[in-house]
Amino acid sequence: MSMRHDRRTAALLVALTLAACGRTERPVPQQRESIATVSVRETAQCLADLRTMNVAYRVLPDTDYGNGCGLSGTVQLVEIGVPVTGLGAVRCGEARAFSGWIRNAVAPAAYQILGSELASVQSMGSYACRNVVGSVRNASRRSGHAIANAVDIGGVTLKDGRRLSVLGDWSSPDPAVQRFWTTIHDSACRRFGTVLSPAYNAAHRNHLHLEDDGARFCR
Repeated sequence: MSMRHDRRTAALLVALTLAACGRTERPVPQQRESIATVSVRETAQCLADLRTMNVAYRVLPDTDYGNGCGLSGTVQLVEIGVPVTGLGAVRCGEARAFSGWIRNAVAPAAYQILGSELASVQSMGSYACRNVVGSVRNASRRSGHAIANAVDIGGVTLKDGRRLSVLGDWSSPDPAVQRFWTTIHDSACRRFGTVLSPAYNAAHRNHLHLEDDGARFCR
């Protein structure tokens, strides 16, 4: 074998080695999924609407936690006319729909159907960085809770001392209680994009899921 051939072979081996090193030393960068932000104009209009409704709120800073979770255009509701327990950060549009629903649907239904004023509403939370639960098809999709655009309601308390829970009273033998749940559920479907109840699946057996997403999905 000639010396010239040996040199060419050696050069080829070096080139292949360097090429291989280049492939292994440049890993594909990991993508960071960001949340869809709410425009400043949209948030300003929504906050003005809350003030017109005499709803007290505190504006929360926008925060992107990554992986599709975060806060954009969110508020902490302070006073909507009826105490709501367990409620955290909520997108302004969701807060507007929720406040109107409590005031103009839940409170009147309690008085007109159940014969007692509404004392408080029990929330099971709003913001939570998690995926959709109870659906195999959507299990990999972020929930509306991941962007504070959904509220879960577990029950209500009346001023006469009665407490009605979704878990215990959704299928109540009392026709008035059934009518109450049907009335506020139907009203929610006109105000929110997605409304899920015990009639949807077992994952919602203990709460109403109310989401301001424009989906027009009511179960």
